[in-house]
Amino acid sequence: MKQNLRAVVSARLFTDRKCFGPGIAELLRHVDELHSLRAAAQAMEMAYSKAWTIMKNAEEGLGVKLLDSSTGGKNGGGAALTEDARRILDAYERYCARLRAYSETLIAEEFAFYLQ
Repeated sequence: MKQNLRAVVSARLFTDRKCFGPGIAELLRHVDELHSLRAAAQAMEMAYSKAWTIMKNAEEGLGVKLLDSSTGGKNGGGAALTEDARRILDAYERYCARLRAYSETLIAEEFAFYLQ
């Protein structure tokens, strides 16, 4: 019996190096929700040092600042997405949605013999 066939599509963006993909997108979404890179890392069960490295590598690769951060103190620290981060994340999410939709069309066309 034939099984359901589907493609799993993800996108990674490159400049001269890998700079943006599903991981950094998820990290940014968590920062936006939790207002903290440390809390975002915890939510993803990731070491803070790894989250910080991923963020810095993405910023260097893209050439833009992704987070506005403040250090701790009496009221604690925090982080917020920059306008560039919001625009890149929104564009990335739209791009991925379009890729997934097109992938569904292509799989239906190219594997019609299997799907019938």
